[in-house]
Amino acid sequence: MVKVVPNEAQEEAITTIEGPVLISAGPGTGKTATLVNRYANMVTNHGINPENILMATFTEKAAKEIVTRISSLIPDFDLNDVYIGTFHSICLRIVRDNLAFIPNLKKSFTLMDDFDQKYFIYQNFNYGFGKQPHFNALPFGNRGIWDKSSILADFLNGLAEEQINPSELLMDTDPQIVALGEAKLFYDELLEKNNRLDFATIQATAFELLNNNSEVLAEYQSLFQYMMIDEYQDTNAIQERLIFLLSKTKNICVVGDDDQSMYRFRGATIRNILEFTSKFPTETCKEITLTTNYRSAPEIIGFYNKWMTDYSEEFFDWDKFRIEKHIVPSEDKNYKSLTPPVLKVYGDTLEKWAERVRDFLLRLMENGDITNYNQVAFLFRSVSNNNAKFLANYLEENGIPIYSPRSKMFFERAEIKAVIGIMLHLFSDYEEKILEDDAEWFHDMVKYYESCLDISFEIMDEDSDLEEWVSYRMKELSNLKGNTDYAFTRLLYQLFTFDYFKEIIDTDLSSGVADQRAIRNLAILTNIFAKFESIERVEVISSEKKVNTLNKLFRTYFRFLMQGGIEEYQDESEYAPSGCVSFMTIHQSKGMEFPIVITDSLYDIPRKDNTTLLNEVYNQYSDRNNFEPEDEIKYFDFWRRYYVAFSRAEDLLVLTTPIKETGQSQAPSKSFSTAWNEIADYHEKNWSFEEFNFKPVKSSNLKQSYAFTSDISKYERCSIEYKIFRELGFSEIRIGSTLFGSLVHQTIEDVHDAILRNETESIETNLENWFENNYQGLALSEHSYLAPNSKAAAMRYVKNYFENSREMWENIRESEVRLSYPMKDFILNGCIDMLKGKGDTVEIVDFKTGDKPTSMTDEMLQSYEKQLQVYAHLVEEKYGVEVSKMKLYYLSEADNPIISFDKDVKKIEEMMVEFADVVHKIEANDYSTRTSDPSHCAECDLRYYCKRSSPIK
Repeated sequence: MVKVVPNEAQEEAITTIEGPVLISAGPGTGKTATLVNRYANMVTNHGINPENILMATFTEKAAKEIVTRISSLIPDFDLNDVYIGTFHSICLRIVRDNLAFIPNLKKSFTLMDDFDQKYFIYQNFNYGFGKQPHFNALPFGNRGIWDKSSILADFLNGLAEEQINPSELLMDTDPQIVALGEAKLFYDELLEKNNRLDFATIQATAFELLNNNSEVLAEYQSLFQYMMIDEYQDTNAIQERLIFLLSKTKNICVVGDDDQSMYRFRGATIRNILEFTSKFPTETCKEITLTTNYRSAPEIIGFYNKWMTDYSEEFFDWDKFRIEKHIVPSEDKNYKSLTPPVLKVYGDTLEKWAERVRDFLLRLMENGDITNYNQVAFLFRSVSNNNAKFLANYLEENGIPIYSPRSKMFFERAEIKAVIGIMLHLFSDYEEKILEDDAEWFHDMVKYYESCLDISFEIMDEDSDLEEWVSYRMKELSNLKGNTDYAFTRLLYQLFTFDYFKEIIDTDLSSGVADQRAIRNLAILTNIFAKFESIERVEVISSEKKVNTLNKLFRTYFRFLMQGGIEEYQDESEYAPSGCVSFMTIHQSKGMEFPIVITDSLYDIPRKDNTTLLNEVYNQYSDRNNFEPEDEIKYFDFWRRYYVAFSRAEDLLVLTTPIKETGQSQAPSKSFSTAWNEIADYHEKNWSFEEFNFKPVKSSNLKQSYAFTSDISKYERCSIEYKIFRELGFSEIRIGSTLFGSLVHQTIEDVHDAILRNETESIETNLENWFENNYQGLALSEHSYLAPNSKAAAMRYVKNYFENSREMWENIRESEVRLSYPMKDFILNGCIDMLKGKGDTVEIVDFKTGDKPTSMTDEMLQSYEKQLQVYAHLVEEKYGVEVSKMKLYYLSEADNPIISFDKDVKKIEEMMVEFADVVHKIEANDYSTRTSDPSHCAECDLRYYCKRSSPIK
């Protein structure tokens, strides 16, 4: 941990506010604390408004940590309108806030994750991309269609992030480059047609918006007076362009460590940090280097210093491609122990190695050297490697729990196999055909489905009710004529009523993450089925499309998911789950620290990155050219990767491997051999760890965010529902009323935006077009449609508001007002549809699409009042104004649509206390209450689990 009083270099970084600054921060040197204190200094001592500081982090978790720590340093820290987040989240916010200026993107666009993007490409591969004239020239090799889709996704992302104009590629003489241009143009058409963005095009869209619209750019340049960019060594070309485009003042502070650059495969370039100072006039950019390490034992620091200098000299020369530095231990770490803090543990065979690792861990625990297995982290290049999987299984079989969410074991878990087996068995005629498929490419899937069926049959043998339900559904689906009234996700929720699954759903969330794995996996599985239904537009199961739909699910979708790997649940609220040894990738461990780090993957060797075609395109069609020597890049990346691994250790670093002296996957490889030979051998002496003081892993202490509508109201209505859908993230099945309300709200928001742009006269002309665009966007994103009479009713609501409520527009100040306020141990969030008023007095207006209550004692109306009272408090805190009225506007009412409330200070105080009480119940995992309103249960997906509906019906 960083000392409370900053050291000299940290103090210089904290107090240097104006002008460009490069903070080169080695591992464990207090980078985050320095950033947080610099931000607090700017706000508290220099009077800089938080909204004028853009702080970009590498991960959302890092952003949460920074917000948590800043809010503890700054009393009454105003979170409203602050820009602290990843580049992707900041760019997404800029895009959402300026959709009116982006002609090819509609509201409710779908944001695709990595798998979504690849599956989207796969869906259009043969009859879309494959029809492009030069497509067969692309270097796919002898690969399957899914691997080709993945490779194509990488190509398309690279072109987007380097902002290559695809039309220019069409004129090239190389057919491969022409093929890339054709593919990118076709892909861009697909994105526009389907109203989608992927992660690469978020940044490209934001850049194009700013670059092509001088008024929007000027607004953000005026807003972002100061910039702080974390992990600058892992930024890519478009992120650097965004930074320099947005900054007019050049008050840019970048923080990073070139030695910890690991994301070249995502487009990151080390040149951004190495050349940062050269972007400014000579000697105008201040360079500050943090080298005092408060994390690691001196011997560990000495080891990884040597790794970057002496051990690397055998293979390559860093030359100018590294900022020279020497990390030194802090004074309080200058102690000597008889047992070396850097050791090696190994075995002559895989089995012997696993046995010795187990004995090492057991000895640490039995001797009381550690009190919790989470004090130990294993770091691998890949946790899905056979060695890592073997070790994880061996340790778990011998009583040492493992936390390894990225091990690609999701589809091997019993609860997942049980669901897939039952789902396949429901379609008995299809099941028979798929098991008889003897195609070589499908052999592994047949074996997998057989193992799923074995588990499902065992469960059915023990539960006659489940067996009866399966038999009932099997006959229904076998004799299906026409359509069912359900799809796969609804079947899944019916399964949850039976003993095997109900026992999992009943899991107490106060238990450890290892005990929660099954319920968390079921939550992920509901989202997998829901996503399939969305992307393949499966609303019901029809006799006409049944076989085709099942083929897409069992032959394609599941197979591709297994190839790509599904990550299991990762708990952000815990730094490392209690009671478990963490198995992590080295990339995953970035920014973390553990008392004991055990580094494996010593079979690893420097490998050349296979991005030759993209590099050719970059060299010819962008201002990016080869920076580091191509022959040296594989060494640079390899050495940086293991520098990160070694520097995670606080008190004990262990290198481990099953010895393999020759042949492929030699371990340790030649790259590690010199270091390996110099490390003390744990097996030679009976080393004691009594002198070591292995502290508990640090607490996460992230402030979580809670909102009235999606948290407080939902929890108070039914805590079981809250547990399943909010806390665990099970997928809710969409219903038409959700689409209806969203459509009306979005179109009214368009009306308000036009008023705020002083374009009131254009509303009548554009109203129907806005409505239809919103409908198309929502229908695509929510995979839901309105009946013609419902759609017409929604339009009537909008027109009625436009034609009869002009007095509501008077003095409109802002629409869709985001509110955020830090409480003592959580963050309070909300959103108001409209804020209106002049001077220091405002009114809050919230629009409702439901029926107007006939009584002021209506339970829902009372809940709305609570919400508005809390919002009144947040508005007054944010704007320093007085809220005079709070209004509900019922769009279904033509004559008397408004219900008004007066602000009540006493009620606000009561609500804030009640709010905090509910949050504390949520954080205590108190899910003991459920709704008594049968009408609420009627459409709830949990009605089967709660026994509020029979699953047979």
